[in-house]
Amino acid sequence: MITSKTQKIGILGWPLGHSLSPIMHNAAFKSLHLDYVYIPLPVHPENLAQAVAGLKAMEFTGVNVTIPHKVEIMSYLDEIDFSAQLVGAVNTVVIKDGKSIGYNTDAQGFVQSILSNGIKITEQTAVILGAGGAARAVACGLFQHGIKKIIIGARNLEKAQQFVKLFSTNVDIQAYDWEDFGFKNLLQECDILINSTPIGMSVHDTEVLRIPWEILNPEAAVCDLIYNPSKTQLLLSAKKHGHIAINGLGMLIEQGALAFELWTGEQGPRQIMSDALTEYL
Repeated sequence: MITSKTQKIGILGWPLGHSLSPIMHNAAFKSLHLDYVYIPLPVHPENLAQAVAGLKAMEFTGVNVTIPHKVEIMSYLDEIDFSAQLVGAVNTVVIKDGKSIGYNTDAQGFVQSILSNGIKITEQTAVILGAGGAARAVACGLFQHGIKKIIIGARNLEKAQQFVKLFSTNVDIQAYDWEDFGFKNLLQECDILINSTPIGMSVHDTEVLRIPWEILNPEAAVCDLIYNPSKTQLLLSAKKHGHIAINGLGMLIEQGALAFELWTGEQGPRQIMSDALTEYL
């Protein structure tokens, strides 16, 4: 039962129809007998500043942050943890003593999810589709685990080039327009292909990622950060062409467990979270 003492957690995004985070976290709170509740909070980008102020006014304990607010919200927080400074995006906010502190658990969450699927990172070449906040987290996680080369493909070349400038690293990182023939040719050397865009999030989406499967390294693993639907067109095509196909559910659980710990001080019950999501799906 929710009372005046119940600790409030939410998720900020626009839209939020795709989010499974409330199912996962509320199951986790229940399993550990914690008096917390997790609430979806759809917030239009124009209202983000007011929403952050409102969270503090209503004494929320914290929130998750999803598309399209991960970068913009940094302007409205009191402090930015090193994890979020490194990524340049926030996916978790903790509110304590009247201060809002931004963290990023996506980078570690992504890495743990692919390592648990037996995918090697060290000395590999990754191709990331997209150049937004989620792509930043993926790139940071890969950097920290010994990736050899990262190739960024975005529909906007200028955005991809700006993305590359964000990182000061010894790792070879390159930017391309994803429609460019040179970019498609580089898929031959790809070991891990990652979609960090929202394309495929809706089953009714008419836009698809056109992957030249005949060029892509046949040994490449294909990862989609989208978890709802669990089988995107990208992953269905990947499996059809013989690739390992990994959706974003593992990353959701891993980053969620890390956020859970930041809010509650308790270790996130990953199996409970996974079971709740599996049952729902």
